[in-house]
Amino acid sequence: MNQDYMDPINSEGMPNLADSAFALDFLLAAKTGVRNCAIALSETATAEVRVLLRRLLFEALDLHEEISQLMIRKKWLHPNRLNEQFKLDLTSAKTTMQIAEMQLFPKDTSRLGLFATPDK
Repeated sequence: MNQDYMDPINSEGMPNLADSAFALDFLLAAKTGVRNCAIALSETATAEVRVLLRRLLFEALDLHEEISQLMIRKKWLHPNRLNEQFKLDLTSAKTTMQIAEMQLFPKDTSRLGLFATPDK
C-alpha cells in the first residue's frame, strides 16, 4: 500500500473489505442479541414474557445463523478451519495497521491563501 490515500489503487478490494466488515459487525450485534435475550429469559418471572422472549431468542438465533452462513459462503468467515480464519484475521490486522499508518491529513492545516480573505 503506498502512502497516497488519494491514489485509486488503494481502493482496490475496498468494497469487499467493507462488506465483510459490515457483515462481521452485524454478526456480532446478532450474537449480542442472542446473549441479551437468553439473559432476559433466565430472569423473567411471568409466563407471557417468557413466551415472548423465547420467540425473540429463536429469531435472534435464526438471524445469527443467516449472517454466519452468508459470511461462510462469501469466504469472510471460516469457523471450522482455524488456519484459514487465522490467515484472514492476520491479513485484516495488517490492512488495518497500514491504513492507520497512512498520512491522511497534511501536517500544515493553514488555510491562508486558499480562500478570499480581506487584508488586515
